[in-house]
Formats: sequence, structure tokens, C-alpha cells
Amino acid sequence: MSQFIVGLTGGVASGKSEVGRRFQALGITLVDADVAAREVVAPGQPALAAIVERFGPQVLLADGQLDRRQLRAKVFADPQARQVLEAITHPAIRQRLQQQCRAATSPYAVVAIPLLAEAGGRDAYAWLDRIVVVDAPEHVQHARLMARDEVDAELAGRMIAAQASRQARLAIADEVILNDGDPAHLDRAVAALDARFRALAAAAG
Repeated sequence: MSQFIVGLTGGVASGKSEVGRRFQALGITLVDADVAAREVVAPGQPALAAIVERFGPQVLLADGQLDRRQLRAKVFADPQARQVLEAITHPAIRQRLQQQCRAATSPYAVVAIPLLAEAGGRDAYAWLDRIVVVDAPEHVQHARLMARDEVDAELAGRMIAAQASRQARLAIADEVILNDGDPAHLDRAVAALDARFRALAAAAG
């Protein structure tokens, strides 16, 4: 049981996944909010039943799975509908993440939450002991997005602008990893944080 939990976040194309893989390589359990978000709306889950009750059976596919495209169309242009959806799914996601982290057998657990700043930060995730923000200059994010997703400069800019600002993410950070392009730096940064978190977890009992 891991009683010490580290939140991992960062902007789009900041390198969160690379950092997460390095923690895993050191034997640390990594829990992924994107995976949990899919799991809580699987058939038979209370959140899916609540979504169907609110938005109607047309948001289901023939096999009972959530029709994400249909639901996205419903909430994309309606901020109130989006708030209703988030009120259903976010508490379920948070609960699932916490349960999975507590069940980890590594000295501490890392939970990757891409939209942590947007989802309420520490106020919403009071059970996080530390928050690590993977930070990259905006021009670096921009270049990575264009190369990775094969999008043009305008769309890359919109994708970055749609998220919380760099300043808002840094404001919730206990630890910052600057990822501006040196893989060896990432290795050293994660190794140093791993040693620190193991010590903190041991001290916390």
C-alpha cells in the first residue's frame, strides 16, 4: 500500500509521458488519469448510467459502450452540459485514481493528471503529497506539437492556448522538471526526485 502519492502534470507536449516512463523504469507505479477516465464510463459503471440518464440513450453505441463522438458533440457547444458531464465524471475519476494509487506496492505512487491545473489543482486533489510539473517553454511545446501531431502553427497555438497557462501550472508545483530537450537531464532530474520521494515516503511511514 502506497501512502505517499505524487501528482505528475504539465502542458501539452511538455514531456509528461517521458517523465512518467522514467519513474516506471525505477520501479514506481504510474497511474494514468486518461485511462481512469475511460474506465469510469465503461458499461456497468455508475458514471455511465448517470450520463445516460442526463443525456439520453443516444449517447450509447449498440454494444452499450459510450459513444464518445456523440457525447462530445452534445457538450462541445454547450458549457452548461459540459459542466454537468464533469460533475458526473470528475469525482468518479478522482476516487478511482486514489484507490489505484493506494493499492500500489511501490514505495510511493505517481499519478499522471494532464489537466490537473484545469481540474482544480490541489483543492480538488487534496490527497496528493507532492505535485511535479513538467515544464517546457511555449515555443518548444509549439515545435513539438507541430512535429508530433503534424498540425500547422495556428492549430498548435490554439491547442496550447486551450489549456491552463504555464504560470497557472507552475503555481501549483512543489517540484518542476524543465524539459527543453536534453534526455540526460530528464534522467538525472527523475532520479533525484525518486530519491527524494522515497525518503519522504519512508519518513511518512
